[in-house]
Amino acid sequence: MTATDIRPGRLSDAEYAENFSDLHPPLDHHEALVEADRCYFCYDAPCMNACPTSIDIPMFIRQIQTGNPVGAAKTIFEQNILGGMCARVCPTETLCEEVCVREVAEGKPVKIGELQRFATDTYMGRDLPHPFNRAASTGKKVAVVGAGPAGLSCAHRLAMHGHDITILEAREKPGGLNEYGIAAYKSTNDFAQREVEWLMQIGGIELRLGQRLGSDFRIEDLAGEYDAVFVGIGLPSAYALSIPGSELPGVEAAIDFIARLRQADDKSSLPVGQDVVVVGGGMTAVDAAVQSKLLGARTVSLVYRRGREQMPASRYEQDLAAAHGVHLVFNAMPSRINGANAVESVTFEYTTSEGGKLTGTGETFEIPADQVLAAIGQWMQEETGELELDGTTLAREAGNRSLSPFSNIWVGGDCAHGGEDLTVTAVEDGKIAAESIHKTLAG
Repeated sequence: MTATDIRPGRLSDAEYAENFSDLHPPLDHHEALVEADRCYFCYDAPCMNACPTSIDIPMFIRQIQTGNPVGAAKTIFEQNILGGMCARVCPTETLCEEVCVREVAEGKPVKIGELQRFATDTYMGRDLPHPFNRAASTGKKVAVVGAGPAGLSCAHRLAMHGHDITILEAREKPGGLNEYGIAAYKSTNDFAQREVEWLMQIGGIELRLGQRLGSDFRIEDLAGEYDAVFVGIGLPSAYALSIPGSELPGVEAAIDFIARLRQADDKSSLPVGQDVVVVGGGMTAVDAAVQSKLLGARTVSLVYRRGREQMPASRYEQDLAAAHGVHLVFNAMPSRINGANAVESVTFEYTTSEGGKLTGTGETFEIPADQVLAAIGQWMQEETGELELDGTTLAREAGNRSLSPFSNIWVGGDCAHGGEDLTVTAVEDGKIAAESIHKTLAG
């Protein structure tokens, strides 16, 4: 087996188009009304408490029910300006829908995520004016480092308050995780970029692309030049497998594979292995595994070192992978990647947990592979200067203020301690920081 087993064009054009179409086709008007009518409009709505951005879910669903999807969208955007993307990618099955009264009673929750998408898509599709007006300029300048969900949320909220915002983004496009790290079938038709352009209509935000922290500018310089700084750089660098054979052609980070796929206009140009092994258990692992199948891989195995119940990806995502033909393997960790000049197979060792500590059992097995995608975690590669770390992420206190020698720096999103690798929690982090920054700048 050689590296030529990783090749593009395994499927027909029609198959690529079908495989990478919308995972959940949007509700039409009638379907949205029927679904909204299922809501009990609970006074002490558990769904609202489970939403990291505290969207008034009963309110926006009632607005849909009464024929006012535009008003419903405004209710959503008040708490989550990236509500359109969150409607597509949020694990609602473990957040709002998991605690829905109908889920608890009947095992069939109200489709909150799909209703949220119906409302936000309706608003954005009608060429309406931006739902928020910018306040009079305060003359205060704020730098936002990173144009991912946390940075965009922070920038928009600060612009609403009348501050002048400069976003510094390392990559060639804004969007962060939404643009580069989400499965293509979850965000179709270039929605991530369309949402950023729509968000920027608030005004007062300058976007500078190709600006990398540590090489093009330093935190210390921003702290002196701007009245406040928000750092939301995410975790863009992937941990590599540190086992024999991990240097072989055919081994790469799952996030790089997903980013390349997301940026490809022609899916048939993307090479994929005949037999793919994905190592990891989170959303990135599932997205990489499913998309390998959609690109035409014959076999895809997703191997996680712990049991099913410990897998970070939700049961819904696990079932989605299985439904696409991904073979899920639990309680196994890679010990060696085999091959002469390219990947030929991966050797795994079964694991067991003793006193909460994971150990190998000594029993091994082998999975044939010509491509290995590692999804075992991510880290910050950027030079963050004097910002204090809490372990491997940026330390923070109340209001998402950074623990650092500088009093005018805030942090949020995946790069901050306690970040949850979710678009919705990053949006909330940015919003919290923005309100704290505004309160500080207002004296």
